[in-house]
Amino acid sequence: MVDLMPMLEAIVSYMDDGVIVADETGDLAYQNPAAGRLLGFAPNEPVRTLRNCGGLDLEREIGEASGGSGPGSWPVRFERRLRIGNGFRNLEFNASRVPVEAGRRLLRLVIIRDRTEKRRMEAVVNRAKTELVSTDPQMLGILRRIQLIAPTDASVLLQGESGTGKTQIARMSHRLSNRSGGPFVEVNCAAIPESLIESELFGHVKGAYTGATQDRPGRFQAAHKGTLFLDEISEIPLHLQAKLLRALQDQEFEMVGSDRTVRVDVRVISASNHDLRAMVDEGKFRADLYYRLAVIPVSIPPLRDRPGDIPLLLLHYCKQMTEAGHPEEIECSPEAMRMMVEYPWPGNVRELENAVEHSIICAVGAKVVPESLPQNIREYAKQGSRPAPPPARASRAEEKEETEDDFQRRRIVSALRRGNGNKAEAARSLGIDRTTLWRRMRRLGLG
Repeated sequence: MVDLMPMLEAIVSYMDDGVIVADETGDLAYQNPAAGRLLGFAPNEPVRTLRNCGGLDLEREIGEASGGSGPGSWPVRFERRLRIGNGFRNLEFNASRVPVEAGRRLLRLVIIRDRTEKRRMEAVVNRAKTELVSTDPQMLGILRRIQLIAPTDASVLLQGESGTGKTQIARMSHRLSNRSGGPFVEVNCAAIPESLIESELFGHVKGAYTGATQDRPGRFQAAHKGTLFLDEISEIPLHLQAKLLRALQDQEFEMVGSDRTVRVDVRVISASNHDLRAMVDEGKFRADLYYRLAVIPVSIPPLRDRPGDIPLLLLHYCKQMTEAGHPEEIECSPEAMRMMVEYPWPGNVRELENAVEHSIICAVGAKVVPESLPQNIREYAKQGSRPAPPPARASRAEEKEETEDDFQRRRIVSALRRGNGNKAEAARSLGIDRTTLWRRMRRLGLG
């Protein structure tokens, strides 16, 4: 019989999980290097006993967790938060009893796992009660930063492509703020006709214009003591930006058709999928308003820059579809998964969510195969590479502007082609309303 113990001991010594073997009295018979490190012992320092494991009486903890010595109470699992050195560490303990010597002796086997990082990430996401799902370091850094700035009244400007989660982050900021008991009012500035934006934001009095049959408070009044979220802030007309600046700066304004000053207490969070700083350079956006909005600027990375999140999001949305009544047994083939991971997702998380629903509905034999995926993903996989960017311009700002406009133009043209020219259908496929589509088409010279 070959003695496997030296080889097993060598394997265990390289494990990241801590391994402890103790006798029935709690004295240690074996520990691997990770056990001492996780419990805060100095290198090569023996743990010696379960009764003193980094300040934790593991013998007592195991006894309490087992609830007794009956066979049904083992194995046991529990987690404890321990002060190790200058910080805290969340450790999960899995303890079992292993018979040796033909059952004449029972040894205690304890496996220790470090859950610190996992608990930190869960704390960020769960505390926010948001649908944002990520393991990307940059995205997690943004979520932690939001936690820091949420309790303040500082204006936050969220910038990123459409579908990256700007609205979810704005809602998260409100929930974590001292204003969470107040209203959270969302305004999509691109969805409101230019002639009505002033009235929508600041309200109007009876007789202010034809059709104004009664006083109507605006969104600033509705958000009093709470948060006002101005999405697509780049669509605010230049002639209204001075009035918006005053409302932000002084927390006061006049309703349309009135000379009476209204005072409010509102925190403003804004968002844009355009580079507002470039728009300032081009004279399309007021510099003083930009700096007032961007007291704390936050740039949200597109999904293609965090590909590690794609499988995680796919599982998240599959679970949501299951909860919505879709079959639970559907699985994804490796080839379909590869195609989705390699796809650049120009519509970001919103496009991915729609793609998951499309794929589940079109699954073949309870399995998502390449033919189940949306057409644009299949076409991209056939091309084998993403389209080349447009030629470089005179400045970086101009290059970014043209790239973004070309991207928007391609999406709109493609959506119109798929909908046979039907603008309502095209708007639905793009995840926007008809008014927003019309304004973007006009800006991009598409009709």
